[in-house]
Amino acid sequence: MNFQERYEKIKVLAKPELEIIEKNLIKDVHTREPLNSALKNFLTAPSKRIRPLLSILYLKANEENLSDKQLEILTVIELIHNASLIHDDIIDNSEIRRGIKTLCKEFDNKLAVISGDYILAIAMEKLAKIENIHILHKLSQTIRQMCLGEINQNFDRFKIGTIENYIEKTKNKTAYLFESSIVCSAMLSKKQHNFENITNLGLDIGIAFQIRDDIINMKKIDSSKPSNNDIKEGIFNAPIILGNKSDNYHSGIEKTKVLLNNYIESAENKIKILPNNVYKSALEEFLELLSNV
Repeated sequence: MNFQERYEKIKVLAKPELEIIEKNLIKDVHTREPLNSALKNFLTAPSKRIRPLLSILYLKANEENLSDKQLEILTVIELIHNASLIHDDIIDNSEIRRGIKTLCKEFDNKLAVISGDYILAIAMEKLAKIENIHILHKLSQTIRQMCLGEINQNFDRFKIGTIENYIEKTKNKTAYLFESSIVCSAMLSKKQHNFENITNLGLDIGIAFQIRDDIINMKKIDSSKPSNNDIKEGIFNAPIILGNKSDNYHSGIEKTKVLLNNYIESAENKIKILPNNVYKSALEEFLELLSNV
């Protein structure tokens, strides 16, 4: 089986919870047509749902049944993620997302900006109803870090930087939302959790996910000199940074695979504390999938 087939098999274990989240995503979208339909189509278009999936698997591996509030906080996380994608598409001038036309292309940048803000506002309204000040503070920090990641990336364009700079940017833009998904859902748990462990687990998986994505993007390039859109815009990923000294991007990919496996191994160590069950096995299989690149 390929990556997608194996991933879909893992998703089956969280199907009931993911279906509830899917319905919750569009429940409060009420705006004018044709934007209303476009937003609902975007929010429910086929996607990995990786953040809620990993959180569900972790909690179920810990022998928990997820509460309505836990499913709602995972909906909030997914809405924040989707709002950021709408804004990313404007920044990147993207035409297609999840197989459909982006909002900025179907309408215009102005309406797309407002649409992203609208989705974020729905997320904040749902968050307020959960009535947990610690989660509110956590997600406020996460959104701030996501914005700072984008701001710093803009100011650092055409600078190679260090791998440490890259990891910090990846934490801000990607990994903190992974971490918040697991941590915030665990905050609503009736069971005890090692929050240092799950915080670092979320960061490890988020960083590994982005590193893997960077390797895949570099492998799509046939020539030895990369020419994809990020690089044209002066945004340099791990293979570029690690291959820079030798001016060998293939060497950079191999070094990046080592970096990827370090984060995967770190994540594997953090799920060892979970009871042995089908959900823990699914988490282990997911990490194995990340390493196959």
